[in-house]
Amino acid sequence: MRPQSWDVAIVGAGAAGLATAIFSRRFNPARSVVVLDGARAPGAKILVSGGSRCNVTNASVTERDFWGGPSPIVRRVLRAFTVGDTVGFFREIGVALHEETGGKLFPDTNRARDVLDALLRETRRAGAVVAAGTRVTDVAPAPGGDFRVVTGDGDLTAERVVLATGGRALPKSGSDGAGYDLARRAGHTIVETTPALVPLVLAPSDTVHDAVPGVAHDVELALRVDGVVAIRLSGALLWTHFGVSGPVVLNASRHLLRAQLEGRTVALVANVYPGRDFEAVDTEWQRAAQTAPKSSVQTLLAAQVPASVAAAFLRQLDIDGGGALAHFARGDRRRLVGALVEWPLPVIGSRGYTYAEATAGGVRLTEIDARTMASRVCRGLSLVGEILDVDGRIGGYNFQWAWSSGFVAGRALAHARAAEAITPRDGTLARD
Repeated sequence: MRPQSWDVAIVGAGAAGLATAIFSRRFNPARSVVVLDGARAPGAKILVSGGSRCNVTNASVTERDFWGGPSPIVRRVLRAFTVGDTVGFFREIGVALHEETGGKLFPDTNRARDVLDALLRETRRAGAVVAAGTRVTDVAPAPGGDFRVVTGDGDLTAERVVLATGGRALPKSGSDGAGYDLARRAGHTIVETTPALVPLVLAPSDTVHDAVPGVAHDVELALRVDGVVAIRLSGALLWTHFGVSGPVVLNASRHLLRAQLEGRTVALVANVYPGRDFEAVDTEWQRAAQTAPKSSVQTLLAAQVPASVAAAFLRQLDIDGGGALAHFARGDRRRLVGALVEWPLPVIGSRGYTYAEATAGGVRLTEIDARTMASRVCRGLSLVGEILDVDGRIGGYNFQWAWSSGFVAGRALAHARAAEAITPRDGTLARD
């Protein structure tokens, strides 16, 4: 039987929870730490991330790579445990990393399993206990100032509790949103959530995705909110049988879904000539007609996008791609160019949390002390990782948030009195 009284109880054995446990024990081996997780095999989200290779972090991470809560809070947490610290930490526990396109850092073995195994091994080596298959159903104040933690295997008490339950993305991994209820009962405000880093579903009126599933190419996406461009993003778009995916779509998804949540009118368009406007592209087509008049419309377009996509575009626009550029009517040319720089993507929904890589929304970030990750509204409670209203773009950023927030919380929990002095006991909001 494991002890029923602990110094620190961490709810959730994902990236942020394990990091918190490791650093809590490293900074103070005298503190007893238990990590409670409802899954019998913790870390499922780590295992499926990065195509089962686990994109541990990115070579360059700043607060500008994240959305949600105030940037100054995110910056302070990230600076406490940097990318360099992360690389050194993983090297220390036996996981060397290498850099790939876009600054993504993966384990040299290209195995997410090696990342998870190293984290679990280090958690146990540090002296924390991982209690798998132990689902927490409630966390409530207990007599004497401790917490009563209710689980399916019975109650336990803890001086400090950390919520590291994740958000709602990939619910099969255990991130089912239950942590939000625990945080809400503790007095926290929950910013309404939406999927983030999620593929988007297109209306049947768009026939391109049906014609070229699995084909990818670079685009610039523009998201219009109430008729005004709210954000432009560039990267690879992947056509799928249901709509669109790929890095640029995943990054855009949270902005589109947040705007829809607010009841605003949204429109998403793709420019297959990233960074260039109508006049510049039209001039290029006119010049091509002069220098290579016998080339076909399809040939010129296929120099910019995959041939199958070029053919699909031309079919949807009902333009003869086999005709020579010298005979390409001005009206058709301008209609084609206009579509290529603003190809409408009629989004009717997303693939939902089941296919999302992150969650937008969560516990309001201003209710957290960035110096300790301690709650400003509930004494003795800390929150780390995806449960908070912070979501990063694709490329290892959300994992870096997990490592950084786990480090900050673990360091503070190791010295409970210091953390206690920062976070008020009376429920009032402390100020930086």
